[in-house]
Amino acid sequence: MENKVRDKLIFALDFDDLETARGWVDRLRGKVGMFKVGKQLFTHGGPQMLDYITRGGDGVFLDMKYHDIPNTVAKAVVEATRLGATMVNVHALGGREMMERTRQEVDAVCAREGLKRPLLIAVTILTSSTEQTLLEVGIDRPVEEMVPRLAALAKDSGFDGVVASPREIRAIRDICGAGFKIVTPGVRPSFASLDDQKRVATPSAAVADGADYLVVGRPISAAPDPLAAVDAILDEMNLAPGREGDRG
Repeated sequence: MENKVRDKLIFALDFDDLETARGWVDRLRGKVGMFKVGKQLFTHGGPQMLDYITRGGDGVFLDMKYHDIPNTVAKAVVEATRLGATMVNVHALGGREMMERTRQEVDAVCAREGLKRPLLIAVTILTSSTEQTLLEVGIDRPVEEMVPRLAALAKDSGFDGVVASPREIRAIRDICGAGFKIVTPGVRPSFASLDDQKRVATPSAAVADGADYLVVGRPISAAPDPLAAVDAILDEMNLAPGREGDRG
């Protein structure tokens, strides 16, 4: 059965203290499908934050973008699995060996300890990056070439999907197929500002193009009425062709 539209919406807990983050979790439980915990909040609150979310029955996207030698990344993702993360990401630029080793060790610990396996997701090119950004670090290929290339590498390495800008969804689908998960930040509903995102799309366009999950933060947290903002985003997602009536 296809997920409800609400299950596709991930709220980004981009806050610097546990009390504020917990308040947002309490406010949005049952309104969104998952909560994203990134580097700032995890560095501040660590496992406590994941425990607070998962004890309430909600999912966690642990957005740490691990990028290190294969053994270090694999061990880190194993610990994220033990913390109950629903989804964990690494940088695809870490390469095949890093991703394969991570997938193998996560599969092994889940089988050995009876844990639920998280979705293993690779970051392709950050949505804040431009062609100039890539050139500055020595990558002379355009974004539209690098993203599907890294997505294909992630799939070949046994990963479940990628994080990618809305603009690259269709290219990834063409190469990686319908079963490959695409997590899409850089989503800005019609009522929101772009902030520091460069490659963006509306919720309806991202879902129509094939995004499986949308990550949204400031358009909700900075809204005068955050719950109304969530409803507006879900309404926009429902406008995607073939999605009408999927909300519930």
